[in-house]
Amino acid sequence: MAWFRAVANQPDAEILDSAVIDEAHLGDIHGAFGSLRWRQLWPVRTPRRRLLALATVMGPGVLALIADNDAGGVATYAAGGRYRGTGLLWVLVPLGVVLFLNQEMAARLGVVSGVGHARLIFERFGRLWGAFSLGDLLLLNVLTLVTEFIGVRIAAAHVGIPPEVAVGAAAAVLISATLFGGFRRWERTMYVLVAVNVLLVPLLLLIPHTSGQGPLPHAAAPWAGGGFRSGVLLIVALLGTTVAPWQLFFQQSAVVDKRITPRWMGYARFDTLVGTLLMLAGAAAVMLVTASAFSAGRGGQGGLQEVLATVSSRLGASVGDVFALLLFDGALLGAAALSMATSYAIGDVTGARHSLHRSPREAPVFYAVTTLVVVATAGVVLLPGLPLGRTTALVQVLAGVLLPSSTVFLLLLCNDTAVLGPWSNAPWLNALAATSVAGLLGLSAMLVVTTLFPAAPPVTAAVVIGALMSVGLLTVGIAGLLRRRRVRRLRTDSATTPNLAVVPPSAVAMRGRRGSGPAPLADDRAFWRTPPLEELRRPVWSMGRLVGMVALRAYVLLCAVLLMVRLATRMWH
Repeated sequence: MAWFRAVANQPDAEILDSAVIDEAHLGDIHGAFGSLRWRQLWPVRTPRRRLLALATVMGPGVLALIADNDAGGVATYAAGGRYRGTGLLWVLVPLGVVLFLNQEMAARLGVVSGVGHARLIFERFGRLWGAFSLGDLLLLNVLTLVTEFIGVRIAAAHVGIPPEVAVGAAAAVLISATLFGGFRRWERTMYVLVAVNVLLVPLLLLIPHTSGQGPLPHAAAPWAGGGFRSGVLLIVALLGTTVAPWQLFFQQSAVVDKRITPRWMGYARFDTLVGTLLMLAGAAAVMLVTASAFSAGRGGQGGLQEVLATVSSRLGASVGDVFALLLFDGALLGAAALSMATSYAIGDVTGARHSLHRSPREAPVFYAVTTLVVVATAGVVLLPGLPLGRTTALVQVLAGVLLPSSTVFLLLLCNDTAVLGPWSNAPWLNALAATSVAGLLGLSAMLVVTTLFPAAPPVTAAVVIGALMSVGLLTVGIAGLLRRRRVRRLRTDSATTPNLAVVPPSAVAMRGRRGSGPAPLADDRAFWRTPPLEELRRPVWSMGRLVGMVALRAYVLLCAVLLMVRLATRMWH
C-alpha cells in the first residue's frame, strides 16, 4: 500500500506503453456525478466512497443499453406485443444474457486497450476486414439514425406538433449537447434523458387502463397466429434491436473517452448490468402495453402511428401520451449514442482527435461528423412519401442479420492475449458467446430457408439447421481446446513480458526496451494495459478460420439481400 501511495504522489509517474492514440483519453475521470484521480491506485474501502466512485464511473453502460430502447426498439417490441401478445416475452431472457455478455466484452476491450472497437479490428485483422466492419457500422448507423427521427416525427404527430418543428428541434438539441460543454455536460444531458426514460416505464404500467379488452392474452408460441416465417422474421428483428452492433462500438469508445482503466473494471461491469436490466424492463413494458391494447386481434397493417392511436383509444389518452413521450425520449437517446458511435469510429480509423474532452477547434473532424450525420438523417425523414414503418422494420432485421459478424470479431478480439493479456475471455464465456453466435446464425438460416423455399416443412428445417449448428459448435469447441493447449505449451517454453499501465519511475530503467525482463507487479491485472498496437505481431489466421470468415461474410450478404426482398413484398405477416 505504501508503494501505491508513493507512486501516486510521484510527479513524473506516467502511463507507459499504452495503445492510446489521443492523449485526451488519459487522465482523471470526470463523470456526471463526480471525479476520480487516475493516480488513486489504492482500493476504495468505505461504503460511501465506493458509492461515489460507482456513480462517477457509471455512464457508458447505462447510456448504451437504455439507448437501445430507441425508436426502432419501441417499434419492434410493440410489434411483438401486437402480433404475438405476451408470447415473445420469453425471448427477452436469452436476449438479455447475450446483450450483457456482448457489452461486457466490449467494455472490457475499451478499459484495457484504451482504443475504440474500429481501430482494434483494423490493427489486428487488417484493412480489408476493418473496411467490412466499418462499412457495416456506418450503413447501420445512418439507417438507424433515420429511424430515430422517424420516431421523433411520429411521437410529435401524436400530440399535434408539426414534423418540421419536432425534427428540427430534436436535431438542434443533439448538436448543441455535443458541441458545447465537454464530456461532463454531455453525460449530464444524457442522464436527464435516461431519467425520463426510467420514470416513464413504471408510469406506463401503473396508469389505470380504461380498456374493456379484459386480461392480457395468454402466452403463445412465437409463430402462432401469423405463420412460421413471420415469427422468425420478428425474432430476428428483436435480436437486431436488442443486441445492436452499434452498441459495441459506442460503449467501448465511451469507456475510453471517460478514461476508465482496469482499476475500475468491477464498476464498469456493474454499470453494464444495471443498463441491461433497465433496458429489459422497458422492452417488457412496451410489449405488455401493446399486447393489452391489441388483445382483440392484430389490428391491421399500420405502423407506430396506429399503435399510438390504438393504445390511446383502448387504454386511455394518458397511456397513449406516456407511450409517445417514451418513444420521443428513446429516439433522442438513440440518436445521441448513434451519432457519437459514428464519430468515434471514424476518429479511430483516421487517427483524428476524437474526444468530448476536446473543443470543436481541437477536434474538428470529430464534431463535424456528428453534426453532419444528424443534419443529413433529419433531412431525410422530412422527405415526403418516406415509408416510415417499412424503413424501421428493415433496419431492425438488417441489424439482426449483421449481428453474427460483429459478434465473431468481438470474440476474436477478446481471445487475443496480445490485446487483453490477463483480461482475455475465460473458457466458459467463450462457450456462451459461441452458443449465442450459433443461435443467431440458426435464426438467420431459418429466414433464408423459409424465404427461398416457402413450402419447406418448418419443423424439419429447424431440426436440420439445429443439427448443423450443433456440429459447428462442437467443431469450434474442439478447435478451441486444442489451441489453448498449444498456447499453454508455448508459454511454458518461453517467458513473456507483461505490460503495466503504471510503474514507478525507477522501474523504467530496470525494464528498458520491451522484452528485456519482467516489470514489477506483473501479475496485477489492475495495472495491465494493451501495449502500442503497432508493436504487436498481427495474429495469423489458419486456413480454416479464413475460409470460415469468408463464408460468414458471403452468408451475411446473402441474408441481407433476401431480407430486402422479403420486406419489399410483405411486412410481419
